[in-house]
Amino acid sequence: MIKLPEVISEEDLHKILKETKSIKHKLAFMLGFYECMRVSEIVALMPENIDFGARLIMIKQAKGSKDRNIPIAPEVMKGLKHLPIGIGIRALQYAFKQQCIKVLGREALHFHSLRASGITYYLTKKRWSSLEVQRMAGHSKIQTTQIYTNINPNDLVNRMWEKDEN
Repeated sequence: MIKLPEVISEEDLHKILKETKSIKHKLAFMLGFYECMRVSEIVALMPENIDFGARLIMIKQAKGSKDRNIPIAPEVMKGLKHLPIGIGIRALQYAFKQQCIKVLGREALHFHSLRASGITYYLTKKRWSSLEVQRMAGHSKIQTTQIYTNINPNDLVNRMWEKDEN
């Protein structure tokens, strides 16, 4: 049985961002969630990797030495002027973990939880197709993306009780 990754909601992300003082930390957390980026991709991101006209982030030499282009989420557009992040991987991981403990009271979350949360968000809340999310996340296999289709039980209850519009 596959263990589901620990995730946070967009609302939880907003709580964390509200309590985060550093603009660079806020940007890194938003890139992890809204862009589904790995921490290594975030620390390597440079201003020249941003095409504001095409609204694309060009990720170079990601996992598996693959390049990919992903759309810039409206939520992160303004923050991209603060690139490069200039913070190391371990420092970002530590900062996120501390904020999760302080704001959410959750110790099991890691920086990679932001990526997992973003993937889950696009699949379940935004209703993107698995193929669209696979492309965004840079997964070589669709099965990897489909791990993140975990459904919140509350969403199922809401779905069951929503009014039929027919």
